[in-house]
Amino acid sequence: MTDTSPRRARRASRDTRPVFTGIGVAAPNGLGTAAYWAATLDGKSGLGRITRFDAERYPVRVAGEVSEFDDTEHVPSRLAVQTDHWSHLGLTAADWALRDAGLDPATLPEYEMAVVTASSSGGTEFGQREIEKLWSKGPGYVGVYQSIAWFYAATTGQISIRYGMRGPCGVICAEQAGGLDVLAQGRRLLRGQARVVVTGGTDASLCPYGLVAQISTGLLSTRDDPERAYLPFDADACGYVPGEGGAMLVMEDAAAARERGARPYGALAGHGATFDPRPRPGREATSNLRRAIISALEDAGVEPGEVDVVFADALGVPERDRLEAQAISAVFGPHGVPVTAPKTMTGRLYAGGAPLDVATALLAVRDGVIPPTVGVRAAAPSYELDLVRSTARDGPVRNALVLATGHGGFNAALLITATDPS
Repeated sequence: MTDTSPRRARRASRDTRPVFTGIGVAAPNGLGTAAYWAATLDGKSGLGRITRFDAERYPVRVAGEVSEFDDTEHVPSRLAVQTDHWSHLGLTAADWALRDAGLDPATLPEYEMAVVTASSSGGTEFGQREIEKLWSKGPGYVGVYQSIAWFYAATTGQISIRYGMRGPCGVICAEQAGGLDVLAQGRRLLRGQARVVVTGGTDASLCPYGLVAQISTGLLSTRDDPERAYLPFDADACGYVPGEGGAMLVMEDAAAARERGARPYGALAGHGATFDPRPRPGREATSNLRRAIISALEDAGVEPGEVDVVFADALGVPERDRLEAQAISAVFGPHGVPVTAPKTMTGRLYAGGAPLDVATALLAVRDGVIPPTVGVRAAAPSYELDLVRSTARDGPVRNALVLATGHGGFNAALLITATDPS
């Protein structure tokens, strides 16, 4: 067990920690925060056969689709034709998050509202449609919105335009880890001129072009049984299932939120990020995730023994699961902290996955319950993890650590903590 106390940072004042006041969720197992949370606590999976296109000729045929989402019900038609399905999910989740926070952007100074989102694939479905027009009909048939709809920052830009948010805006592209890094960036912005930050991420790359790009990594599960396709930390693990969706969050300065009578879900207490060396032939795979965990705890001024749950990255690839388990055990000790992976019910959502885990962690803190990992029959004994399986486990939950990695070597850890009632 790692003792962080010799290098422990000065405990941050609770009054300076940014708080989360709004959550918007679009997930394969639930559209809207309440539906998602109820399904997650019940262990209801959203994984199934791909229906967005005919995937029978592809080696990957199982995914997490947000099947209940209808673009025409949530996005104005004028905006829908200009944007990709990924942005539709982000715009909808952002709207729900602002409503949940009780914020009307029209009443706030436009330069004090910021937007920063995570992106992984960009608008691949929109891009494929326009590329097909290019090679089948010619350049004159390519829509003018192709130039912006595919772009990684499209969701950030559209949210900014829709709500008149003219403060700092940006995007971070670090696959799943980027979904935590944007929250840390949101904290930086709140320490500057911003009073409100809309942040988080979504992804939607379940189209032929997008799926083929994902298959090329060699990390996806090719099993056809949705119940056995994604089994992180299981001896039978065989890769992960891709998914679409994610979560958008509203972050605020704690004092400003308190002044307007908001009831935060929790606070961002600490963040850490590291990078892994590029794999080389003959060199054993390594991970700097442990360093990211320690950095997040030190940033928060929290000891390992004070953490109530770890939301694992849970790639589902045996070698990567082993490295993550080693990082967790090195910091918390063997079986030293409850570990869970609710993404077994949604698939890995890339840029949307970590924000969804953070939303889930905030709800776990609010309700004092740890959601389960489904499908995994028994964690491999060598991993030495206290994996919360099958059914939810009662808390209390005051401190929740969320882990994320990204293809290419990205690692991130973020600590969520309860806010004391005012």
